[in-house]
Amino acid sequence: MDTAAIDRFEASRSRLASLAYRLLGSAADAEDAVQETFLRWQAADRERVEVPEAWLTKVATHLCLDQLRSARARHERAAGAWLPEPLLDGDPMLGPADTFAQRESVSLAVLTLMERLSPVERAVYVLREAFSYSHAEIAGILDISESASQQHLHRARTRVVAENRRAREVDPASARRVVEEFLAAAVSGRTERLMALLTDDVTVVSDGAGLAKRLLRYSTRERVASFVRAGFKPTPAKRRLAGGPVVFHIAPVNGSPAVLAVVDGRVAGTVVFEVDDGKVTSMCGIAAAGRLSRLGEAWRRHGSGAPVVDAW
Repeated sequence: MDTAAIDRFEASRSRLASLAYRLLGSAADAEDAVQETFLRWQAADRERVEVPEAWLTKVATHLCLDQLRSARARHERAAGAWLPEPLLDGDPMLGPADTFAQRESVSLAVLTLMERLSPVERAVYVLREAFSYSHAEIAGILDISESASQQHLHRARTRVVAENRRAREVDPASARRVVEEFLAAAVSGRTERLMALLTDDVTVVSDGAGLAKRLLRYSTRERVASFVRAGFKPTPAKRRLAGGPVVFHIAPVNGSPAVLAVVDGRVAGTVVFEVDDGKVTSMCGIAAAGRLSRLGEAWRRHGSGAPVVDAW
């Protein structure tokens, strides 16, 4: 390829990666889709491509749809072991964040909800909500009619809005204060204070410190408080399992406050919180190393400040 063709692709790389991440929920899979898009761009008869951005978007989107429909993806999701890959705020793969809809479309809660959509519904939702493509453009990308695009969007929006528990903007500073107080109560064992910071219908999903074959799920304040207290209680056995003393930081992950468990500079796990009206509505705990590699690398480069809880 000549320099102009490479530059044209590179100008779209970040947008393609952000699109692929929203569709697949995995940074590694998104990078693979972008690389395959580049290879197809390299092999294409580029003189016949009238609008390179549209061509690249269409190729990347269909690669992601093929991935979502693959036997591997269906098996992993059916086995109940799938969670989105968390990313530290500031990661370019998170993409556009100018509007509430764009920010919400990359939250772990919405990425998880989108698993319940069909691949085409998911693509229409992402292209419209996160990237503001018109229905005519979406129809061209997905090889469907405009009316079909509108119907897919309506069904996707209805489901996501109905099941998304955070339907309004939350002040980041206020949400962080709630998580700081929650962490202090969890580590010190103040169960009553923990209970007071949870909504009545709070939920938790966790990969069981990366060890569970299926996701662990908890609901009701009593069960969640008990699970959290057991999980955050410091013990010598947990320190050995973690590989050393653990310190806790709070940082924004996918637009939400998250507790990062850090061992010798390495992110060993994260719990991402959804907060509304001063209380925790849900938590997502991830410790599988394969889901933390990109976040961990970003933390090593940009991690900041003293821990909230030291010498755990």
